[in-house]
Amino acid sequence: MPPPGQTQLPDWDGLKLRVRALIASHRVMIFSKSYCPYCNKVKELFRSMRVEYYALELDVTADGPSIQQVLVELTNQRTVPNVFVNGTHVGGCDSTYQAYHDGSLQKLLGDSKDAEPYDYDLIIIGGGSGGLACSKEAAAFGKKVMVLDYVVPTPLGTSWGLGGTCVNVGCIPKKLMHQAALLGQALQDSRKYGWQYEEQVKHNWEIMVEAIQNYIGSLNWGYRVSLREKSVTYLNSYGEFIEPHKIKATNRKGQVTYHTAETFVLATGERPRYLGIPGDKEYCITSDDLFSLPYCPGKTLVVGASYVALECAGFLAGLGLDVTVMVRSILLRGFDQEMAEKVGAHMQTHGIKFIRKFVILSLQIFIQVEQLEEGMPGRLKVTAKSTEGPEIFEEEYNTVLIAVGRDACTRNIGLETIGVKINEKNGKVPVNDEEQTNVPYVYAIGDILDGKLELTPVAIQAGKLLARRLYGGSSTKCDYINVPTTVFTPLEYGSCGLAEERAIEEYGKQNLEVYHSLFWPLEWTVPGRDNNTCYAKIICSKHDNNRVIGFHVLGPNAGEVTQGFAAAIKCGLTKELLDETIGIHPTCGEVFTTMDITKSSGQDITQRGC
Repeated sequence: MPPPGQTQLPDWDGLKLRVRALIASHRVMIFSKSYCPYCNKVKELFRSMRVEYYALELDVTADGPSIQQVLVELTNQRTVPNVFVNGTHVGGCDSTYQAYHDGSLQKLLGDSKDAEPYDYDLIIIGGGSGGLACSKEAAAFGKKVMVLDYVVPTPLGTSWGLGGTCVNVGCIPKKLMHQAALLGQALQDSRKYGWQYEEQVKHNWEIMVEAIQNYIGSLNWGYRVSLREKSVTYLNSYGEFIEPHKIKATNRKGQVTYHTAETFVLATGERPRYLGIPGDKEYCITSDDLFSLPYCPGKTLVVGASYVALECAGFLAGLGLDVTVMVRSILLRGFDQEMAEKVGAHMQTHGIKFIRKFVILSLQIFIQVEQLEEGMPGRLKVTAKSTEGPEIFEEEYNTVLIAVGRDACTRNIGLETIGVKINEKNGKVPVNDEEQTNVPYVYAIGDILDGKLELTPVAIQAGKLLARRLYGGSSTKCDYINVPTTVFTPLEYGSCGLAEERAIEEYGKQNLEVYHSLFWPLEWTVPGRDNNTCYAKIICSKHDNNRVIGFHVLGPNAGEVTQGFAAAIKCGLTKELLDETIGIHPTCGEVFTTMDITKSSGQDITQRGC
């Protein structure tokens, strides 16, 4: 029958015949509307599958409303898109995607017989923590998997093996150098505990770097062995999309191979950002260079206030070096600012100098004949300008370490060729809650995700869960909420949940209660250092049973403390439950079971006694 409001239709039966003819004469027939995002998503799916389709846009067709009424009679579906494949009604957007994921769409298309098979079920571009986790999990489901990993050398020529940033130039060497610095402090403390030693204690940079690099090398080898045991193909080549479902892989010798896959995962990670001023790439280093630096960096300027900047500044100073940190604005952007300032204050009391609100204008290298000896750092003259006035700062350093942020490695891998969208401002990849990009067969995990956390365990979890959803029938998604993390500065800072500023923004200050306390680790009492410097606080939602929505601790072993409480926060930890928990004495973590002073009370939080 004609649609409501249309009293005359010359040939209703003819219109039905026309619709049936369209369905019968096209392999894929999409009844669509040009402005509908779901219609565009379905079209994108077929384009990504390299399948031609015919789309009739009902909003620009004169008899569109009548055709849509015919479709209602034929399919009992009132919405668009309305998709038919080889004469079979598939349904709307969700139904089409479901058919794609369970393979029934491909069967309807006849792809299993007619199309050339892909080389791999899954190709992962990037052999970091997330990519490796995803590859091994997919292989465990019997899938044919390839991992491509290629490290573009730094301007100074530094490169590394399989495993990504965390293993080679991130978490692992950073924590080990942090430990080296802590041992230096422990040596100083030991005299108060009765240890006596006559010889002067000094640190040997070369021995430390060699030991750390040997350990990293063993991890690189272990990853390669693990991939081989899982039957995952590994290529030390640079991957770049050249057409849908197909990449070009170029190795260090320039040799090129081509590979196809049904599904791709982007796990390319990030690399340090440079300043964009003359001399930065020629004369400066980044964290990509620091951990394998063959000589002691000497007097060092760290440019930046990120966690990478403060961590590196912290352990370099702990090893006995003269260290200065140049900060453009605030410390630890994105972290709780009260905690960030306490981190900076502690670093200052331990000899690290801070130059606040300055930016570098230029670098000038001083070359002298005696500095050409092997293993010696050079000298750099740094000129910087205040961000608040005409004041100019000039100083000489042996090393300038840039740590002003990181850029996603997404702009030179051919994403534009296959239509994957990125955030043009930062190069990061927008994804849905299943880590799927706008191109259905391409997924992304790890640090390159737009608006997600840049943490190794997050990438690993996301990679494993993605493989389980793709190949294991799972529906579990990665939970990016309440993820614990720790900044390994000399006084470690652990956190889980919201920063106080963010909590106020989301909940309103009047709806929060903040409990806090200073504390003095027992181990530090005998050496008599840093009394009432460590700090703990929790942020509670008053109208949700005082649920803990922010957890922050500044003290030794903050990572270990935070990891334990993170599980409780995931389970809905409240202030009452903390009060009911009996602490382990004497530990730093027990402070969270005894906190009873709120910020709003204004009471003194200095700890006295044990």
